[in-house]
Amino acid sequence: MITAAALLGVIAVLLAWPVPLALARADWTARSPGVALVLWQAIALSGGLSMIGSLLLYGLIPFGTDLGDSVSAVSGDLRAGTLPVDTGVTHVLALGAAILLGAHLLLNLLATFLRAERQRRHHHALIALLSDPLHGQPGMRVLDHPAPVAYCLPGAGHSATVLSNGLLRLLDADQVRAVIAHEQAHLVQQHHLVLLAFKSWHSALPWFPIANRAENAVALLVEMLADDHARRVVDDHTLARAIALVGLALAGFAAPSTSEADAADHAVASASHAHGPAAEPEHPAHQVTKRVARLMNTTAPLHYPATVGALATAAALLTVPALILLGA
Repeated sequence: MITAAALLGVIAVLLAWPVPLALARADWTARSPGVALVLWQAIALSGGLSMIGSLLLYGLIPFGTDLGDSVSAVSGDLRAGTLPVDTGVTHVLALGAAILLGAHLLLNLLATFLRAERQRRHHHALIALLSDPLHGQPGMRVLDHPAPVAYCLPGAGHSATVLSNGLLRLLDADQVRAVIAHEQAHLVQQHHLVLLAFKSWHSALPWFPIANRAENAVALLVEMLADDHARRVVDDHTLARAIALVGLALAGFAAPSTSEADAADHAVASASHAHGPAAEPEHPAHQVTKRVARLMNTTAPLHYPATVGALATAAALLTVPALILLGA
């Protein structure tokens, strides 16, 4: 089992830093955000499994030569109150760390989902009281607020898309259609579940730098996926201008003005001449910049062989650690 533990340890180290760092810096992810999102999920799941599996196998080495026998031996020894003579402190610490880390990640995931569901129910109640339905648009609610705000509010059987009066005053009809299509894509594609999983990972390991990077990267990817859905409803320039207008208005939290509209046009024009990777998406303004640049510099999705290769890599990331653990 020592070989299997070492292999899983190497995989865990690779997936804890160099691999996700390379993916976060890759240019191709904007071309095929869905493929990149699959890879991020595979990295997170495989990294967690490899880390826990490596600690578990190393801790079980004194108890047997394979995983099944070792688990049975541990159970029997705990009931008898004895340990094998060659059990060292490192084995006990590794076994305890595996159990604690696995329980911590699972309990934190459960707590994050329960907390989010409670907040969503409370938010739905507030929206029902403080907003009005949008005429001719089922599931749309209009909030009387000057800031240009649009967001989706998922829920079992009663999802809603919330727009503010400030947004409706700022954007024209086509731009509003683009925003609605974007928000509805979040609901249909269940992006909130993906975001919650990575939020849980980050909150469970706040000291782990790659968890923060992964959460930011995934947040940008789901926005790009929703943008791709909105592109079927309006042209790229209309969507890009809507994103720029809302981003600039929120940055200054000012009333819509001619100068603000001119600034949005300038931002879109600047993005159309941008080349290379933009700033890291730690700040919402960076997300706006990257999304607008992507729309104004249209590139083809990954070619079929590259897409197949990326998805095969994701499948391997999920299966290899599991096979190593089960074959130990």
